[in-house]
Amino acid sequence: MSNKELYKKTIGFSLRRVLWDILSLVILLACGTIGYVLGEKFAQNGIVGLIIGAVVGIILTALISHFISYLLKAGQIAMMTRGITEGELPDNVIAEGKKAVKERFGAVAAYYAITNAIKGIFNQLGRLITNVGQKVGGDTGGAIGSAVSSAVQTVVNYLCDCCLGWIFYRKDVKAAKAACEGAVLFFKHGKTFAKNMGRVFGMGLVSLLAIGGVFAGIFYAILSWQSQALAGVYESVAGAAQDMEGSFAQILQNPQTLPIVFAVLGGVIVWSIIHSTFIKPFVLTGVLRNYINSGKDDIPSEESFSMLDSKSTKFRKLHSQL
Repeated sequence: MSNKELYKKTIGFSLRRVLWDILSLVILLACGTIGYVLGEKFAQNGIVGLIIGAVVGIILTALISHFISYLLKAGQIAMMTRGITEGELPDNVIAEGKKAVKERFGAVAAYYAITNAIKGIFNQLGRLITNVGQKVGGDTGGAIGSAVSSAVQTVVNYLCDCCLGWIFYRKDVKAAKAACEGAVLFFKHGKTFAKNMGRVFGMGLVSLLAIGGVFAGIFYAILSWQSQALAGVYESVAGAAQDMEGSFAQILQNPQTLPIVFAVLGGVIVWSIIHSTFIKPFVLTGVLRNYINSGKDDIPSEESFSMLDSKSTKFRKLHSQL
């Protein structure tokens, strides 16, 4: 299956996640509103009711994210991995994806234990890069290391998804061992993952400029059209920023530049939603394909795990569970 075919067959997972995110937001707002109304009616204190309602809403949305979002995200990765390794997918992709997750991770706790361990490994290695830069080049080296570490953090989510895909691919071994193999793969095939980082940053930048730029322009046009009605808002924000320092504070203190700030902020928010829903899954298909193909003919051995034992306590802890 090509990346385009794989993307089309699995995009349903992303769309369902967005619907659940919207439902979660509606639940949160509804709980807060209901809490405020009840607080005003029975205790003449709407603020307390609002806080209680918001807490209830946060708990409900957390439960939705915990149980439903994990099924959809992991199910999508499972089906992407299957399409890459087997060259085809069943007709009912959603149901098969959920089934694959339940078979691989019998409990939600097992899934989160593995994914948190994977994130911990890559986050710790990112901090290691910064520390090495500081020791070698002082402040300048630290700044360079920090920049590199930030770049690594940008692709950590992709690496975690790839590790999860590798766990689905290596379904005949323990999930913890497959996760260790997946982490080692990142370092064994540096050229492959350099290409992956280029794909991630390249498509991310293009989508930011194209999607974020278009919506920022639309928002700016709307704000300019309503400039008189929003003049009071701009003055209030500028007044609130008077005690702030820095170049960005100076921009906020100028009512003339605030429409640009709000437009750019709105464009970035819309871009992040569209990118995570439609663009990121397409990028992931290519990254995951490179990841799986680079490792399936050169599966890391137990001996190769030692290369990360000394670099990451998170990895060493996971390795010790085997």
